[in-house]
Amino acid sequence: MQSQKENYSLYYCIALWRWVCGCCGALRPRYKRLVDNIFPEDPEDGLVKANMEKLTFYALSAPEKLDRIGAYLSERLSRDVARHRYGYVCIAMEALDQLLMACHCQSINLFVESFLKMVRKLLESDKPNLQILGTNSFVKFANIEEDTPSYHRSYDFFVSRFSEMCHSNFEDPDIRTKIRMAGIKGLQGVVRKTVNDELQANIWDPQHMDKIVPSLLFNLQSGERSESRSPSPLQASEKEKESPVELTERCFRELLGRAAYGNIKNAVTPVLMHLDNHSLWEGKTFAVCCFKIIMYSIQSQHSHLVIQQLLGHLDANSKSSATVRAGIVEVLLEAAAIAASGSVGPTVLEVFNTLLRQLRLSVDYELTGSYDGSTNIGTKIIKAHEERQLQEAVIRTIGSFANTLPTYQRSEVMLFIMGKIPVPGVHPSLPATGSGPEGTRMIQVMLLKSLVQVTAGFQTTNMLTALPSSFLEPLLSLSLTEDPEVRLLVLQILLSLIDRHDNRPKFSNISIISDISVLKLKVDKCSRQDNLFMKKHGQQLYRHIYLGCKEQSSGRQHYEALFALLGLLSVELANEEVVVDLIRLALALQDLALSTDEALPVYNRCAVHALSAAYLNLICQLTTVPAFCQHIHEVIEVRQKESLYLLPEDVFVDNPKLPTSLERVEGDKLFLQSKITEVLGGSGYNTERLATPYVPQYIDEDRLSKRKSIGETISLQVEVESRNSPEKEERTPAEEITFETLKNAIVDSVGMEEQERERRRQVVEKFQKAPFEEIAAHCGARATLLQSKLNQIFEITIRPPPSPSGTISSGYGQSQSRSIPIYEMKFPDLCVY
Repeated sequence: MQSQKENYSLYYCIALWRWVCGCCGALRPRYKRLVDNIFPEDPEDGLVKANMEKLTFYALSAPEKLDRIGAYLSERLSRDVARHRYGYVCIAMEALDQLLMACHCQSINLFVESFLKMVRKLLESDKPNLQILGTNSFVKFANIEEDTPSYHRSYDFFVSRFSEMCHSNFEDPDIRTKIRMAGIKGLQGVVRKTVNDELQANIWDPQHMDKIVPSLLFNLQSGERSESRSPSPLQASEKEKESPVELTERCFRELLGRAAYGNIKNAVTPVLMHLDNHSLWEGKTFAVCCFKIIMYSIQSQHSHLVIQQLLGHLDANSKSSATVRAGIVEVLLEAAAIAASGSVGPTVLEVFNTLLRQLRLSVDYELTGSYDGSTNIGTKIIKAHEERQLQEAVIRTIGSFANTLPTYQRSEVMLFIMGKIPVPGVHPSLPATGSGPEGTRMIQVMLLKSLVQVTAGFQTTNMLTALPSSFLEPLLSLSLTEDPEVRLLVLQILLSLIDRHDNRPKFSNISIISDISVLKLKVDKCSRQDNLFMKKHGQQLYRHIYLGCKEQSSGRQHYEALFALLGLLSVELANEEVVVDLIRLALALQDLALSTDEALPVYNRCAVHALSAAYLNLICQLTTVPAFCQHIHEVIEVRQKESLYLLPEDVFVDNPKLPTSLERVEGDKLFLQSKITEVLGGSGYNTERLATPYVPQYIDEDRLSKRKSIGETISLQVEVESRNSPEKEERTPAEEITFETLKNAIVDSVGMEEQERERRRQVVEKFQKAPFEEIAAHCGARATLLQSKLNQIFEITIRPPPSPSGTISSGYGQSQSRSIPIYEMKFPDLCVY
């Protein structure tokens, strides 16, 4: 009983003390009196600065009271908000801001909790001014670097609330702009506060990025501009700070600039989804603007991650409309242009594989008219012109990616693309989806256009590595097709690869130039690698040039490209042997134009004559042999007087004036092989080779290219020299090879293969089933035969050679060679000098 009375007395004293303190201000706690003193009687007078300094000094002197100060300020602010006394609310927030800026003690965390509680109270209000006030206080707090970590603080509410403010639809446009800008600033503050704090919730999680990024893009879209201002944020003027678009861009750049390697995907995925949901790929402008900001803001070594995400998104939209896919490809194009060299990443070929796959799909869509290969009711109608625009965009993007690669990787990409081109007999056609031969032709054209983009500006010092056989042979096979567009693209690719000194523009037009020094050609000495390349592939190039001139469907562009190819070979890869072969080729082209067996149209004959004249005029000045130049100029002068239609200036024009037939082209109008051989022989050139007319060799490549003439009988005169018996000095007669002989050779080869297979089978069976003694005897017999052959060889080798003095007879009646010293031998006069 005594103890209960004591407890009741203690409770009574405490209650009485609280009542007395509440009624008498002098008895209240000091921190409450200091807080009360900062509020004036009239809120319009603002914060009492002198009393605020006292409160700040007290908080610094007694940091353990800081949490109570914050709790009491929070209590007063909540009461003032409920009573709509907004002047006191502003004073309370100002006091909190000053305390935050001044105090950095270990107990700041408890004070921050009270501060964030008050900011949350303001943000939950429906008054725009209170929302802006709370946001401004939060931004100030976000700029403070805390000395102590916080383990339990959460910013989920602020991310959601600030994102909601970014989408404000307030009626008054000025207030709406202020609310949106406050939301953007708040998101920026959240990012700054949490991005580098490992103890905080990860701001890069999808649940947060799916709110932050779309909110920024929404405000960026509201003031969409044609393109981003600069690669990096600039110091904005006061006028720019009033624009939500500029503020959004700075915030977006800051967010992306802080993204580490593992966070790029989470930051870019919401951008892709936003563009999808709002159909912003079709316009292209805004999508390009967004990704320009992304590519300029992230660290350069992370650029390939963005590109890989775009490629994956392109694959995911394979059956979307052509405008959507074209928008994604355009963004890829811009991203590749911004990315640093080599930033495509480790999966270089995968990038090009994705783009080529999209190219193939687009061709199939264009030809079939639907995305699933069917024409059922309800399927989307595909517009051919939109698909073609997409194809051109993909081709440009391939070129843009290739320009960022080093030389060795670009060579790999060239081989990779060539492996995708359906070449008859060389590379099998890609899997078709009902597009048929026309689809194969379109794929050839599109992939060759891609190769044109990849090879543009390609520079190499070693032609053997730039044009390996695995690339050159299928490329030249395509030059034998009947499609003129394909042949022209092949020629453009060859020109890009061979031109290493920017000489190609100087051969863009075919003309007779009296002095080629005005062209300012860059000519270097032919290297050893170039000589090896021409020895290996020169005859292939000559043959395809010849056959290209022989095509009836060749037009002006084809002949201009062929002339440029001849010119580049002369200045880039020519040695003395190559020059001789090129002159023989030019004379063979003249003979081709004169031949009546080829049934070439008049225009093609005149064009070949003009091409031959223009090239001989060029090569004679490159060789600097006066007699050679004189002969070429004499023929050209005769043509200028009598036959202008044999010169390029009158043939390669829009409306050439040509005769109805070319019956009488002879005499002084022709370049003479005998004359050229004579004048060049005096300058040290190989006259025997010059005097031999050039005849192209027909190989299996022509048959695989499905040319019209493949069904015709090809008769070649093959001269076979007998090398087995050196005594024979005369050659065997020429053997005529016809279709029947080729057919018999194929049949015989098949029979021989069957016999060989049967023999191999018997050998294997014998070794598997025969007894060991029989196998040992067989091997012993072979060893004996080998030894006998070796003995014969040794006997022939050791036996002294026959001497001019004759032989001597042995005692057994056999003739035996008599060895005579070499200085006693008598040789014929023709062998002595």
